[in-house]
Amino acid sequence: MTDTMRALIGGVAADWEPRDVAVPTPAPGQILVRVHAAGINRADLYMLEGSYNPNSKTGSVYTAGFEFAGLVAAVGDGVTAPAVGDQVMGLTLGAFAPYAIVDHRHVIPMPPSLDWTGAAALPVALATEHDALITQGGFTAGQSVLVVGATSAIGLLAVQLAKAFSASQVIGTTSSAGKADAVKAAGADLVVNTATEDLAAAVGGATAGVGVDVVLDHVGGRLFADTFRAARIGGTIVNIGRLAGAESTIDLNDLAFRRLRVLGTTFSVRTPDELADVCAALVPEAVPAVADGRVRPVVDRVFPLHDATAAIEYMRSYQAVGKVVFEVTA
Repeated sequence: MTDTMRALIGGVAADWEPRDVAVPTPAPGQILVRVHAAGINRADLYMLEGSYNPNSKTGSVYTAGFEFAGLVAAVGDGVTAPAVGDQVMGLTLGAFAPYAIVDHRHVIPMPPSLDWTGAAALPVALATEHDALITQGGFTAGQSVLVVGATSAIGLLAVQLAKAFSASQVIGTTSSAGKADAVKAAGADLVVNTATEDLAAAVGGATAGVGVDVVLDHVGGRLFADTFRAARIGGTIVNIGRLAGAESTIDLNDLAFRRLRVLGTTFSVRTPDELADVCAALVPEAVPAVADGRVRPVVDRVFPLHDATAAIEYMRSYQAVGKVVFEVTA
């Protein structure tokens, strides 16, 4: 192992800047991972814009990247698992580098059926959607689920999770007719094009006028208000993302008369202990669903880490259907 590595640094320019930095050493409770692949998230772009500042960001200049797949290279004091040599995927700020320091509780066992690229496409989406659907949303087998913004990387995974956990019906939305097939391939029973269809009317027609049990909303903006009429009486709406904006005008009559439970969620303010609980919750059911193929990574494109400019331009184009991933070499 060398003493320095080439990493992508944020907070010094409009985009990530490649710099030579020291290879970190794990402190007690931490592990050092040799990163083989790292997923790119919309939050990475928001950090560059200054509109996303997670608790894990301790300074204005930082090594970028939130999720990875790799091999445990070293462990700090007090760490009994994972062990050196284990293949893991996980969550940490600093993933866009050959080596990353990780809280040992924030890694997830990597199923042997996955390659590095596929594994790196999963941690953020798996943690976000499982937490939103099960922990926050209270979903149980046999309920129906609406995924708003289903063509995003995490939206496609939400569709798969709902099907894997025996949803009675899964409806996904898109605003692009060309992306509808990807939502169907993920397992959606119905795809609603919100650019041409009324969301509440389409969902009502598909549910005999009842509405869905759980809504996972990744879009926000104007469309968020429409989810109130798409949910059943007593249903649950979980807002996860705000791709269409953070402001929405809602009808309080819809909220009151339908007796809805409305929640918001983000990982930016989660404590390390809270994130550890999220990762641990994946092990009993979500990881086996990945291992047996019921939930699979959807990778749109892979870039080498040294081609960060092309990767970020592609992310900003909104062309991707699925995950954009960095391949990381030493």
